[in-house]
Amino acid sequence: MAPIEDHALIGDMHTAALIRRDGALNWLCLPQFDSPAVFAALLGNDDHGSWTVSPTPASDSASSPRADRRRYRGDSLILEQEWDAQDGTVRVIDFMPPRQLPATPNTPVVIRIVEGIAGRVRMRSSLRARFAYGRVRPWLHQTTTESTLRTTAVAGPDSLWLDTPAFSTLDHPAEHDFAVAAGERITFALTWQPSHLASPEVPDPEDSLALTEHFWSDWVSQCTYQGPYREAVVRSLITLKALTYAPTGGIVAAPTTSLPEDIGGERNWDYRYTWLRDAAITLSSLLRTGYREEAQAWREWLLRAVAGDPENLQIMYTITGQRELTESTLDWLPGYEGSQPVRVGNGAAGQLQLDVYGEVVEALHLAHMTGLTRNDHAHHLQLRLIEYLEQHWQEPDEGIWEVRGPRRHFVHSKVMAWVAVDRTIKLIEQSPADGPLERWRELRDTIHRDVCEKGYDPERNTFTQYYGGRELDASLLLIPQVGFLPPDDKRVIGTIETIQRELSTEDGFVLRYPTHDNEGNNVDGLSGHEGAFLACSFWLADDLAMIGRVQEARELFDRLLSLRNDVGLLAEEWDPRLKRQVGNFPQAFSHVPLIDTALRLTAAACAGVVSGSDGRENDFGVPDQTDTRTATLAGAAR
Repeated sequence: MAPIEDHALIGDMHTAALIRRDGALNWLCLPQFDSPAVFAALLGNDDHGSWTVSPTPASDSASSPRADRRRYRGDSLILEQEWDAQDGTVRVIDFMPPRQLPATPNTPVVIRIVEGIAGRVRMRSSLRARFAYGRVRPWLHQTTTESTLRTTAVAGPDSLWLDTPAFSTLDHPAEHDFAVAAGERITFALTWQPSHLASPEVPDPEDSLALTEHFWSDWVSQCTYQGPYREAVVRSLITLKALTYAPTGGIVAAPTTSLPEDIGGERNWDYRYTWLRDAAITLSSLLRTGYREEAQAWREWLLRAVAGDPENLQIMYTITGQRELTESTLDWLPGYEGSQPVRVGNGAAGQLQLDVYGEVVEALHLAHMTGLTRNDHAHHLQLRLIEYLEQHWQEPDEGIWEVRGPRRHFVHSKVMAWVAVDRTIKLIEQSPADGPLERWRELRDTIHRDVCEKGYDPERNTFTQYYGGRELDASLLLIPQVGFLPPDDKRVIGTIETIQRELSTEDGFVLRYPTHDNEGNNVDGLSGHEGAFLACSFWLADDLAMIGRVQEARELFDRLLSLRNDVGLLAEEWDPRLKRQVGNFPQAFSHVPLIDTALRLTAAACAGVVSGSDGRENDFGVPDQTDTRTATLAGAAR
């Protein structure tokens, strides 16, 4: 099976597809991100659903050839793959027209344009639609006009309509053998709609291509970042936009399920939902790069999802804000490289993760600081969340990493509870919002003192994963970034250096936490190991810059950028043993910190940092007890 990083992403802000270098579209859920997959070969084989458009395989080869080159067309989500075949060169252009455009269908459409570059190349389109995650084979039939062959696939409530001028020479109705010469373009358009509706109109691929290219060009032009990492930042922003469900503003963590964190193991999860934590930090990145409309849409999604029940805040919701995410397994799918089980739904939705309250309040605070349209409901929600935390912050929880082991007093959770209270105090101080200010100031001090007394190991000069433990946790790297302690505090520096020494791989990337104790026993309720968590590695680069080791931070950032695949995409983790990406793909929680680190390093360069003989900055530039992201935003607003 092809490596995870062998895939590229296309999408229409309702759903997204993954396409391999051999021209196989092997993952697509229709009509939206969390719908059942119509093409699920990513978690099985071609018979579980795939659509390949590529040069005809050689007679002695059963597999399609890999593209020699691929790229996105400029700053867009239009994929171009090129093959140098024996008889010429051919390009396949893949994209999904955004459904919100006035001249495009309000239904999912995948368009594939085959363009002859040189010579005359024999091509094949092989469509194997399988509804219900590869389980249901549809009924196929064809109709023709003078210029178009239409193949219809129907199963239960779903239908697909494939339109092309390439008349098939094969017996199978969903396969087309054809040739394309230099200067010729052969188009394929695949439309989904409910099966009970009348047949859809035939899309115009060329008009859709022009409209889609204009959409992305216009959207990217709003980006305010112009620093040295612009290419990486823009590609990450495009990816985040592609992971946004346009009707509601909800942002999925990834468009896939069950891509393993441990190849062949059980660490496989469904990420096609909106994690409040991921979406909150995404809002920060969008605001800092000029995308206020997307940030405001996310805030409105949050208010709708949480409305009326903030005391029972879930860590994740569906893209429409629904709470029910019952987890089940798809036994008929063998899993990516045998990694089972294949899961849909996510049982972690019922976990208690107190840090989420801090992330949500932080997001609302950033929205307020940057002048998003005032929303009194947002202020009311923030106050209600603090009222809940005031009664529950001392409880153990499952923590940021959703461990399926015992609840503990995780240090990061307590720190983020402090963040929630701190930002709410600032809201009351800076706006007409009302609340028990002195009581909450005392609560803020109490949480801070509790963390410093119970979550810090003075012998090793480091904060620990949970109260009374000795284990480390990469989430501790966020302590200076959220302003809990200033970066020049010896406890912060000690924590950064200990994590760098004890949680890093040989190539300098960071693990989330030790998955096994010194005796080799599993500590998180799951078997196997996992790779380096890319978000944590970006956090380390941030911290190194904050404590003055800017050159080291840049070097780590450059190594992280080198892990992106050839079209700039990152999964959740990096396997240091296999030297490959692992986990769901592409992962918002990797692309967001990429943007944040690029902004931090660019700001450090613009500030003209002066280093002392020990390599540390003489001026850290971060005020005590102030969130560095908020400080950056305030500076940008001025």
